[in-house]
Order: sequence, then C-alpha cells, then structure tokens
Amino acid sequence: QLNKGADGARADDTTRLKVTVASWLMQQNPPPNPVIQGQNKICRGFNNNATGRLICPVDYDWNDPIVQQGIRDYHPDYRVTAHSWPAFVYKDEAYDPLNPTKGLFQGTLLLKTFKYIFTSPTSAEMEEGQEQLSPELLSTQGHPKQRRTDGERRTRCDVAGLLNMKSVHPRSIAYAAVQLRFALSSTGSWRVIDDEFNHQEFYDNIVDFLELSATSDAAKEVEDLLLWWNRKVFGRKHVSTYRPQRVEQLSVARCSGRR
Repeated sequence: QLNKGADGARADDTTRLKVTVASWLMQQNPPPNPVIQGQNKICRGFNNNATGRLICPVDYDWNDPIVQQGIRDYHPDYRVTAHSWPAFVYKDEAYDPLNPTKGLFQGTLLLKTFKYIFTSPTSAEMEEGQEQLSPELLSTQGHPKQRRTDGERRTRCDVAGLLNMKSVHPRSIAYAAVQLRFALSSTGSWRVIDDEFNHQEFYDNIVDFLELSATSDAAKEVEDLLLWWNRKVFGRKHVSTYRPQRVEQLSVARCSGRR
C-alpha cells in the first residue's frame, strides 16, 4: 500500500525525482516558461504548460484554453481524478478514444523515470537505440561518457540488482507512474490525495489493468506490453526470465516425443 510507502526509500525517490524531472523538462527546446525549478514546485502542475499537458487527463484537450482554465478553476466539468489516465502514460502523450490502449504505459518520461529508480540515473539518459549496459556495470561504472564519482556510486546503487529484479513487474511500473505524477504536480510535500487526484487509486488502476486481464486478447496485449518494457529496461539481459522459451513446442521436444 502507498500509505506504507512513507519510508526512506520512497521519500528518497520522491526527493531525487523532484529535481531530476525538472532538469529533464528544462532540456526541452524552447525551455518551459515559467522556469521549472528543482526545489520549488510552485511553477509545476497546471500552473505550467509543460507539466500541465503531461498530467492533464487524456479525456480533455489541454490545447483548448477553455479546458486549461476549467481545470485551474476546479470547474466540475473538468475534474482531475484517477478515473482518467494522465497524458504522460501514453506514447507521445497521444490518446485515441477509439483505441484507448494504443501506446498506453509507453510514455517516454515514464520509461525514463522507471530506469532512474530501478536501474540507474545514467540508464535513464540513454538515447533510443543506444546499447544498454547491464545494470551491474551501470551501477559500478556508469556510461563511458558519464562516469560518476566513487561517492555517487556508493549512494546510487542498482536497485534492480539489490532486489534481484530480472524482469519488469506491473507494480514497479505503477510505482514509477505515481512518483512521476507527483514530481510533475505543484504539490510541495507527499500526500496520497492531491486535490481530487488519489495516488492510491491511480496505482491500483494501473496494477488492475496489468494484472487482471478480462479476456485472452487483453492478456496477450499486456504480455506484449511487458515484453516491450523488459526489452527497453533490460535489453537481452534476463531474457530467459522475462520471456522463457516454450521448449515443449520446439523441435527437440517434438522429436523426442516421437520416440
């Protein structure tokens, strides 16, 4: 439960991501205006276009000034709750109401946040298509162009390695999403309910979607999504864990079955 997450690890992730997410957003060209500061969150959330578009419910069009004003004025027609997915969970923040699962949980910032928390800050900065070093190497060496000091290595170890995490789990995706949503908001200190947005419900909704598939087609869709996540996070490493071969269907087993 997120209420039990008010411990050192969760608080540490929250504190570090507050600064790191601001840095990521300020790398945009042109940079956000007003400036997103690392420590002060007052210019985040719906007070800033850069963060507002990311946490805006996909059921509303953030590009519509009426929507922006309605959200900021707490108009009942533009409520922000966990019953709508925030835009950042979608690839390119693009939601298709006719195909609502297309791109779901494939947001670039969500993936970066997951890597930052569970593998290393360096892996979060790696560009698309760049070779993924193993988490063990990243935790001790960093990327060749971005070496960390010995002190930094001691303080930022490979969480996935410590947890013996060899595949991406639905609840770790949900945890990263909650941390990112809070980092993008204007709320200064952690709370489960931010205005009307309930982080616990948000977490539960993600877990339910990924763990409680109602049909075989939905289960296959989630299986493919988790494969995407594992390839993005671990690459070829641990492939036997996150996508084991069905050896009983392969040629050796078929031949042996005929003897």
